Amino acid sequence: MGAATYPEQLRTAGLRATAARVAVLQVLTEATDHPRVDQVIDRVRGAGVTISTQAAYDVCEALRGAALAQRIEIAGGPARYESRVGDNHHHLVCRACGTVVDVDCATGAAPCLTPSEQQGFVIDQSEVTHWGLCPACQQPREATAP
Repeated sequence: MGAATYPEQLRTAGLRATAARVAVLQVLTEATDHPRVDQVIDRVRGAGVTISTQAAYDVCEALRGAALAQRIEIAGGPARYESRVGDNHHHLVCRACGTVVDVDCATGAAPCLTPSEQQGFVIDQSEVTHWGLCPACQQPREATAP
């Protein structure tokens, strides 16, 4: 049997399948760029679904609470959302253009990193952000003529 539809995914997670929730889940599932909420809003509206700014934030958080989305917070930037959840992956971030790319955990199962001192904590997740320049930003820029 094929993958569950967006409304089925929402219902299975205990959420009502409203037009806004279906549209946001679709945007996050189809996105490859870890969109900010303003980008989610633009894409949902571009698909013909009416959504307010507050509703977009509420839906993103409802999806996160239902384990259908994950919020990532890259230092110095706004929160972004993605539908890849449950696998403890990490991210590559371009310092120049801000591109965010998924990268699989290099050392196995979650939390995939063990601190030298756990201070009594039971650790279930680690977050790693690798910073650098994406391939496009590594290309030398042509000098502009005066």
